[in-house]
Amino acid sequence: MTNPGPREEILRLFREKGDSFLSGEEISQFLGVSRSAVWKQIKLLRELGYRIEAVTSRGYRLLSAPDELISSEIQADLNTRCIGREVVWYEQTDSTNLRAYDLGEQGRADGTVVLADSQSAGKGRMGRRWESPAVVNLYTSVLLRPAILPRYAPQLTFVSAAAVALAVQEISGLDPQVKWPNDILLGGKKVAGLLNEMSAETEGIHFVILGIGVNLNMTADQFPDDLRYPATSLLIEKGQAVSRLAFARCLYRHLDELYHQYLAEGFAPIRQQWESFWNLNGRRVEVDYYDRKVQGQVTGLDPDGALLLRLDDGCEEKVLAGDVRPIGPEN
Repeated sequence: MTNPGPREEILRLFREKGDSFLSGEEISQFLGVSRSAVWKQIKLLRELGYRIEAVTSRGYRLLSAPDELISSEIQADLNTRCIGREVVWYEQTDSTNLRAYDLGEQGRADGTVVLADSQSAGKGRMGRRWESPAVVNLYTSVLLRPAILPRYAPQLTFVSAAAVALAVQEISGLDPQVKWPNDILLGGKKVAGLLNEMSAETEGIHFVILGIGVNLNMTADQFPDDLRYPATSLLIEKGQAVSRLAFARCLYRHLDELYHQYLAEGFAPIRQQWESFWNLNGRRVEVDYYDRKVQGQVTGLDPDGALLLRLDDGCEEKVLAGDVRPIGPEN
């Protein structure tokens, strides 16, 4: 387990006190530091945007918290079974997927969450870069240790995609769609992307990393000009900013629920939930593989989640991985 820092411990004490005051002496004794050190931590918290009232002879009281994605804020009232029971936060890192993979190799628990305020080397699918400016979005990776065979690991993409779509819907009130296999769209533009990675052997999975990036409060001028696929954010589509903290908690709750449903009931209910956000069945599409492109009509998903396609020559093709782009208008 990662040892929480003094600021996070102070915030936890504030949460436990509720509206009551917390004396400097209580904090000092709990942390094993001087009153002067306590004051320095209170000052730092105020600089981060926490409103903390100080009253002589009574102590300190937390009045309000900023929209900060730090561990103690994420875990406050989260009430999940495993997702987010341990949270590792970085102000800035290279990639949350890389950090989560390292934690997986160190033996961290099922459901460990990694998140960062910004990334210098955010990872998208097929080696692409995921733009990760600070303060505005959610960049997170979740470490899972499911007792399933490696061949079933791609099904976890549908778990995370459905969880993101549900969170987008709940927080924004907008109508998201899923783009097979792992993008979330609003009005045909990408608002979230997923990148899952796995450590496994033939006989079993060591761990799976669910990488999730969601554009929450990004403005139009923050998107690069060379995007392969049109992108958007909840801010752009909704017309107002959303709370990153509220979104993160909502996402982890949905992910926790769907993950446990998957472990208990299998892929069928997850697929059904995912398909409720999917509008490509029956549509004509182009699939871009690494080395070729094919066109055809989507005929559905197979029981494991592979995309089924009827090609123009009448042959059936099972698509396991590739970029899918709809062609022409909806039916």
